[in-house]
Amino acid sequence: MADEPWAHSRFDLQQAQSPDAPDAATFNDPRAEFGWIHSYETGSTLDGPGIRIVVFMSGCLLRCLYCHNPDTWHLKDGTKISFDRAKTALDAYAAPLRALNGGLTISGGEPLVQLHFTKRLFAAAKAMGLHTALDTSGFLGTRADDEYLSQVDLVLLDIKSWDPATYRRAVGQDIRPTIQFAERLASLGKPVWVRFVLVPGLTDDPANVEGIAHFVAPMRNVEWVEVLPFHQMGAFKWKAMHLHYELSDTPSPSPELVARVIGQFRETGCRVR
Repeated sequence: MADEPWAHSRFDLQQAQSPDAPDAATFNDPRAEFGWIHSYETGSTLDGPGIRIVVFMSGCLLRCLYCHNPDTWHLKDGTKISFDRAKTALDAYAAPLRALNGGLTISGGEPLVQLHFTKRLFAAAKAMGLHTALDTSGFLGTRADDEYLSQVDLVLLDIKSWDPATYRRAVGQDIRPTIQFAERLASLGKPVWVRFVLVPGLTDDPANVEGIAHFVAPMRNVEWVEVLPFHQMGAFKWKAMHLHYELSDTPSPSPELVARVIGQFRETGCRVR
């Protein structure tokens, strides 16, 4: 809703909206009466099928070198709202979203930081007849039990690298939780779109791409692999937040590089775009 104080664009810098918020790393609130939201957008055609509303939650435990929204890392930079208020705002869009074969995508940050709030919001969306999608790195995948995943129709899973050293350098965490979550989703038959951010000089090594491709190709639940070219649209946030941005001189990948990586996925049998 246009008059909501949390109706920011994801490209807007948000800082200290809720200075008394808890730390994301230790946050756990089973009652989920309140959540911290960075922003939301309507009319998305990229974050799941149909036309969608995308809610960007605050809080993330990864520190991706190429993150374009570092102001989603901490709960304190989001706007605290009640669940009832979020549900009411979603309900205002439900009828047109149903008519356009769309739904709700919850992104971040990392939605699984606010596990109970996002579970409630997904359940509310399902009750409204909306398709639901979870956009996650999978790092906190063990938090999402089968009951949580029963409220999710599609997982947008960011596999940021295959080589463990590259993964740790790129995001500051271990790759194993993401791989284990991907395997669990495959065993459940949960529809997945795998997302891979292509960063020249960081994630573009042919062997790194090949590893992801061969891992994903046999998984019948993976509907698409999406290659996302690196961009500098969030660089201004790093500067404004006085964070060291290692990729300031990194260009976007060339069309030739994008074509090579798409070709690698396609050659293993992945549906890729």
